[in-house]
This record gives sequence, structure tokens and C-alpha cells, in this order.
Amino acid sequence: MVDIEGARTRRRDTDRRIAGLAVPALGALIAEPLFLVVDSALIGHLGAAPLAGLAIASAVLQTAVGLMIFLAYSTTPLVARRRAAGDERGAVQAGIDGLWLALGLGIAVGAALAIGSGPLVAAFGADAVTSGQALSYLVISCLGIPAMLLVFAASGLLRGMQDTRTPLAVATIGFAANALLNWWFIYGFGWGIAGSACGTVLAQWGMVAVYLVVVARHRRRVGAGILPRRDGLSQAGRSGGWLFIRTIGLRAALLATVFAATTHGTATTAGYQVVFTIFSVAAFALDALAIAAQALIGDALGARDAARARFVVRRCLIWGAVFAGGIGAVIALASPVLGRIFTSDPAVLSILPAALLVLGLAQPLGAYVFVLDGVLMGAGDARYLAWTSLVNLAVYLPVLWLLTASASSAGGALLALTAGFALVFMSARAVTLGLRARGERWVVLGV
Repeated sequence: MVDIEGARTRRRDTDRRIAGLAVPALGALIAEPLFLVVDSALIGHLGAAPLAGLAIASAVLQTAVGLMIFLAYSTTPLVARRRAAGDERGAVQAGIDGLWLALGLGIAVGAALAIGSGPLVAAFGADAVTSGQALSYLVISCLGIPAMLLVFAASGLLRGMQDTRTPLAVATIGFAANALLNWWFIYGFGWGIAGSACGTVLAQWGMVAVYLVVVARHRRRVGAGILPRRDGLSQAGRSGGWLFIRTIGLRAALLATVFAATTHGTATTAGYQVVFTIFSVAAFALDALAIAAQALIGDALGARDAARARFVVRRCLIWGAVFAGGIGAVIALASPVLGRIFTSDPAVLSILPAALLVLGLAQPLGAYVFVLDGVLMGAGDARYLAWTSLVNLAVYLPVLWLLTASASSAGGALLALTAGFALVFMSARAVTLGLRARGERWVVLGV
């Protein structure tokens, strides 16, 4: 009886900690793709060409920025392990090192992307009108890249400190500002797609200002330095380097899918933008559990408690299945009408329902992938994630080519591409992540 009660108490405590991190993280994570939802909804009603242009610009922009997501994912476990080991000053200092790294990378990436934006957009092979819309959005958005990377690093620091409420508050304010500014610039000033980019950039830098105030308070409280440390930058770079490779595999798969969509015309490209936007919202919602897993796994391993780490994995997987079932059901049931939020173009609306139905059915698989991805990141198993990401890409690309070549209509192409990414690519990730999580090599104790 004592053992049963102890098990129940342990489960309740673990679930409470997961919810305490995941629920605020859910709001913060959803806010990021909601920026894209706002852009898609406001721009989509300008016509199919601006929406297709946004699809291309977003693919380039999110690929460049997404490759730097390691600034959050590598910072969280570093901070969590040091905090759990009793070194709170070292934990905050690791986060400050990450902020400096984010600023330097953000300036470099933003400048490089602005210079190469023309050839990058042209590489998609879209028509002149669509390409012009994409270029307008992309060039302005480059000004916000340093801000995006600083937000990654700051949120990674706070998650490692077991604080997901502050990122939620910042993301909520940022989303509201983004929506108002975009509407004002697009329709009030008549700037079109360029107005959307301007509004988003201003909102992103406002979020950075708030984060810097919060981080400064932590720094003063624990006595951490304001300048980066050489060994801190080196450590973040080593861990981040493997996660960078891991993200290359993921982003290459996303980018290849956009390329495939553009070969089937404007309607398919615009339709894929809607599908990908909804996928992003669902993915970030499920990724809230991965964020909780990162922080709690890092905390457990830093405290040298392997049993607690394994128990966190089991509970996160259970909750992932529950959440994914609900999210998938909503997408599937709303698939006949969901597209109307983003566009009024008849050609695009006619091809969306079947693709959205497939996306809804694929959500449980996505939850399994996102949770285990978070577990291995929290454990610092970045090298394994890097190499298997390339393996997953090698499996997916031939399948994507076959799907692209065999599709004979815009609707068939969108359905095939959605199924290829949401089922084939995600299944490959599920296999490689599941094999690792079943073993013991990821359980490395201590700082």
C-alpha cells in the first residue's frame, strides 16, 4: 500500500512539474507560429500571389533562423544542469554567453541573407509577381534576424531556470503588438506585404528589450558577469554545432518540400503555405512538452537522478499522446473550413481539405517525435541527433521525389506532399529517436 501511494505521489508531482513548465511554454511557443498565422491571414486576403510570395520568403527566412534554434536548445540543458548541481551563477552566466553568441550570429546571418536574397528567391523558380512579393518581405525581415536569435537565447536561459512563465508573457505581448502593427501597416498605410514585414520586425525588437531587462535582474541577483567568457562561448559552440547539423537535416526537408510545391504552380504553393502554417501551430503546441522534457531531464541528470529522468520520459510521452489526439481531432474536423481563415482564393480552398485531414491524423506521430527530441536535447545527446537527422533526410528525399513526380494535379500534389512530410519523414525520425531513447547511452549524470 505504501508503494502504491508513493507511486501515485511521484506521478502527481511529476505531472505537476510537467504541466507547470509545459502550459506556459505552450502559450509562448504558439505565439511564434501565430506571428506567421497573422502574416498569412492578413496577406492571404491580398491575393494568391502575395500569399505564395510569403510561402517562399518564409521558407528562406525560417530556414536561416531555424538553423540557429540551437541557441535555445543548447542553452536550456546547460543552464538546467548547472542550476540542479547548485551552481546558479554558472547557470546564468551560461545563458549570458548564449546571448552574446546569438547577437554575433544574428548580425552575420541577417547581413548574409540580405545580400543573397535575390538569388535565393529566384532559385524557387516562381513567376515574376510572386518572386517580387517574396523579395520585398524577405529583405525587410532580415533586420529582425538578430532579434529572433536573441529571443531564442533568452528563452533558453529562462527555461533552464525552470521559468516558462516569463517567455509566455513576452510572447503574448509580442504577438499582440505584431498583429496590430501588421494590420496598421498593411491596410492603414497600404504597404502590402512589406508592411507585414515591418510590423513583425518592430515587434521582435520590442520582445528583445523586455528579455534583456529580465536577464539583467537575474545577472545582478547571482553576481554573473555581463561580458561573455571564452570557455562559455566555446562550450555553447560545441554543443550548438551538433544541433546545428541536426537542424540542417530538418530544414533541408522543409525546404525541399517547398521546392516540390512550387513545381506544381501558385495554388499548390499557396496551399502548402496554409498547411505548413497549421502544422507549425500544432508542432509548437506539442513542442511545449519537449520544452518541459528538456528542462526536467537536464535537471534530473544534473542532480544525478537517472530514475527520475526515465520517469519524466514516460509521463511526457503519455501526455503527448493525449494532447496530440485532441489537436489532431480539431484539425481533422475543421479541415473543410479551416482554409478560409487564410485565403478566399477558390483554387486554393478547393485543394486544402484532404491535405488538412491527413495532417490531423498525423499528430500522434508528431507528438512522439517532439517529446523524444526534447528528451535527447535535455540529455545533451546532440551528436546522435545530428547524425540521425541526416539519415532521416536521406530516407525522405527519394520518397519526396517520387511523390512530386507522380502527382498530376494541384490537389493531388498538395495531398502527396503533406502525407510525405507528416507521415514518411516523421516516421523516420520516430524510429531513430525511439531506438536511442530505449537504451542507456543518453543517460549521462552530472554537470
